[in-house]
Order: sequence, then C-alpha cells, then structure tokens
Amino acid sequence: MSDVILEMRNITKTFPGVKALDNVSFSVRQGEIHALVGENGAGKSTLMKVLSGVYPHGSYSGDIYFQGQECRFRDITESEEVGLVIIHQELALIPFLSIAENLFLGNERAKNGIIDWNESISKTKELLDRVGLHESPNTLITSMGVGKQQLVEIAKALAKKVKLLILDEPTASLNESDSEKLLQLLLQFKEHGISSILISHKLSEVSKVADSITILRDGATIETLDCQKDNITEDRIIRGMVGRDLTHRFPPRDTKIGETIFEVRDWNVYHPLHEDRKVSTNVNISVRKGEVVGIAGLMGAGRTELAMSIFGHAYGTRISGTAYKHGEEVDISTIDKAIANGIAYATEDRKAYGLILIEEIKNNITLTNLKEISDGGIVNEPKEMTVTSEYRDKLNIKCSSILQLAVNLSGGNQQKVVLSKWLFAGPEILILDEPTRGIDVGAKYEIYTIINRLASEGKGIILISSELPEILGVCDRIYIMREGRIVGELPASEASQEIVMKYIMTQQEVV
Repeated sequence: MSDVILEMRNITKTFPGVKALDNVSFSVRQGEIHALVGENGAGKSTLMKVLSGVYPHGSYSGDIYFQGQECRFRDITESEEVGLVIIHQELALIPFLSIAENLFLGNERAKNGIIDWNESISKTKELLDRVGLHESPNTLITSMGVGKQQLVEIAKALAKKVKLLILDEPTASLNESDSEKLLQLLLQFKEHGISSILISHKLSEVSKVADSITILRDGATIETLDCQKDNITEDRIIRGMVGRDLTHRFPPRDTKIGETIFEVRDWNVYHPLHEDRKVSTNVNISVRKGEVVGIAGLMGAGRTELAMSIFGHAYGTRISGTAYKHGEEVDISTIDKAIANGIAYATEDRKAYGLILIEEIKNNITLTNLKEISDGGIVNEPKEMTVTSEYRDKLNIKCSSILQLAVNLSGGNQQKVVLSKWLFAGPEILILDEPTRGIDVGAKYEIYTIINRLASEGKGIILISSELPEILGVCDRIYIMREGRIVGELPASEASQEIVMKYIMTQQEVV
C-alpha cells in the first residue's frame, strides 16, 4: 500500500476566463481506493480528464507520472493502453447497439479480422454478472434506463486490462442495493491490487470504502485525509468541501397540506418495444396542495416509466387509466395537454432530455412558455432577459451571465435551470425525477430549499429518488413501487429506511 501508482504534480488548467485547476497535486497508492470529493465546479472531473488524456498534454501545465513513468497522453486511447480507464459521468454508449456491441466497441473480440460473436456474448455475460446486471447481451441500450446504462459503462471498463479505474459518480443513478454491489466490486478490485479513484457526492459511500480522501475546492487541493489514521466523519468532509459546517442536511419546513389537487387511478402502461410487458399495473397515486410525495423503489421498479407516462404519455404504449385534477377528469394524453393542465416533469437525465446544452441559459428557461414572452408571435427579447434574470436570482443560479451556455454550468446549476424552465410554465403539479442526482451536498441543500418553497406556495410535488435518506428527509408521504406496482404507502413520520426496504424486498403489499 505504500507504493505510489499515480502522481499528478502542480496541475493547472484554464478555460477562457476561468482557472479550473490551480496548481493541484494528487497521488494514489497501489491497491487503494482514493476518493476525490468537492462541490460541483471544484475541478474533480477536470482533473480526471487531464489524467486520462481527454484534455491532452499541452493543454495544461504540470506533470503526470504513472507507475513511475512520466506520461504525456494525447488522447484517451493512450491512457487506456497503460491500464488507466475512466468511466465518465456522462454516458458514452451507442443507443442503437446492443450491450455486447457497446462493451467491445473499439476493443472487439476477433479472429483473423472477423468478430467472434460467441466469445463476445460469453464475455459479456461474465461482465454483466460481475456488475449485477441481469440483461441479455443482445439488449439494445436505448431500451434501458439510465441506471442500467451506468452498469454497462462499468462492465465496459472491466473488459479492458485496468490497473487504475477512475469512476466519476458511478452510483449517481443507482439505488442503494445496486450501489452496494458496486462498492463491493471496488473492494474486490482492491484485493487484486487494482487501484480506484472514486468521485462521488454520496459521502456515506466514500466513508465506507475509501482509504484516502482528497478534497478539492475552487480548483485547488484543500487536503488529503488518511481514513486509517484520521477521524473521518461526513461533517468533517463537508466542512472541507464547502468551507463551512452544514448543520442540517434537509432544511426544515412548515407543512401546510390542503386538498387533493391531482391523482391517477388504475393506471396501466406497457413497454414501448415489448408490447406484452407491463411496466405499470393498476397504479393509484395522489398529491395534495402543498404536499411533497415520494416514490421509492429499486432501479427497474417502474418509477420513471410511471412518471413519464403521466406526463403526456411520454413513455409507453396501451396506456389506460384516469387522471383527475381538483376532482375533475382531465386529458393528459399529450405533453402539450399535460402542460396545459398544470403538470411539469423534470427528467432524471438533465443533459439528454432536460436541457439544450448548446443553448444559452435564457433560451432554456423560456422554452416551455414562449407565448408568455412573445408579442404577436415574436419573442420580446427584453422581456425574455427580464424573466430569465428573475429566475437566475430566485433560484440562485451561479453563472457568468444568462447568456452563458448551459453546457458550461455545474451539475447543480444545470438542475436549477431545468427547474426554472418548468416553473416558468406555471405548473400546479411538479414531478421531479432524481432531482439531486450527481450534485454535491451544498447544491442538494439548495434544491431541497427550492422544493420546500414550492410546496409552501401550494404546489403538489412528486419526488422520485433512489436515495432513501432523501425520500425520508424531504417528503410528507411515501409510495413504494416494486415491479410496476404500488406495494406500500406511508406517511413519512411513520417511515424508516428499514420499513421502506421491507416493502421493496418482500412480497408484502399494502393497498
């Protein structure tokens, strides 16, 4: 454990007008799990992109040594050749290729220049077993949720001869059970001498598996903690990340719940590609004015599919059931009709579906309600600038200006832009699908504060989350889903992680 496998010395990386990394030094020992933590925008992903060659030698200053040899990677292929493999937070899979094709893309199993499909399929099954993904190797990526796609990314990395594995928010889209399997995999890698760099905002996971923790803040190294020697607590890590104590993870809220404003009854949805496969079965849910309702469940339980089907039938086929708003039946069969009836849906995949990344912040925010800022069918730009500036201030979006491209924002600020977009549409019911996925504890607190404010304004919030502490800490009432069915309903005051998991993992069902 004393041998250093990686050393990065005095790394400085600048973008136009921004110093992303300022003289950062970072090292990893052979066979250790080294966590890299910090708020969004602290420089974690940038540092790893420098390491892996995404930002090639010459685009930064400083030196990189791997296994004692100086490295000047020109691209990611060169870093992979020496056994340095990175799994990025943004998925890099080809949607209309199968799992097996994605796993060995650029790393094909071939004999005499011809792909050996028998070996490819066999190896794919082995790798999927290692990451706990029970899918056919022939399954198309496009038919899988983002959580399962993340597991494919991890299996893809394992297909290479890895010596140092870099994981950028690998469990962000996973539930607790699958996250635990991944952490156990890292511990197995450690036993076989494989080093890992773990970037994660889930501090409980960091504390559980890390041997060392390096904290970045504002592009600079704050400190490296030795988990074997130092007294490491989550509060201690947070203090280093944000430069202050965060005394409460979940802001307090005065709950004032009114009448039921929205419900669906006997809701059924079938898979869009496999028409005989039901993904929602006789679902009944409701949300009241000023209430935050949580939906908990394992990955694949059907939570996202349910939410998207409610939002204008954006997912699924043969959808049946009835939706009611203020006791009156409403038509939500298209996205336009859902929006017109006061329903908004903030997707779990903000980069792919929530934002137009190459557009400015102002264009993203006003997209759902252009008529509000238009005169005679033409956008009134001064009005658009005024509206966008108000949402920037109201949601505390940290940006250089409202003309900044969404792609250049941190994850937490991108999520605030997504929320601003839907709030500008004036919804009464807001469905939030994994709203804090991949963002740090400080940004999470701000999102929770926004949710509380929306509830205090009388909006009904439906919150889908894979993090049970979040569900318990934010929600007033909780539904539990398993295999497309609601198997439990509890007031948050009577719920605990153990009780929720009992509903999730057993055949017990509550109507």
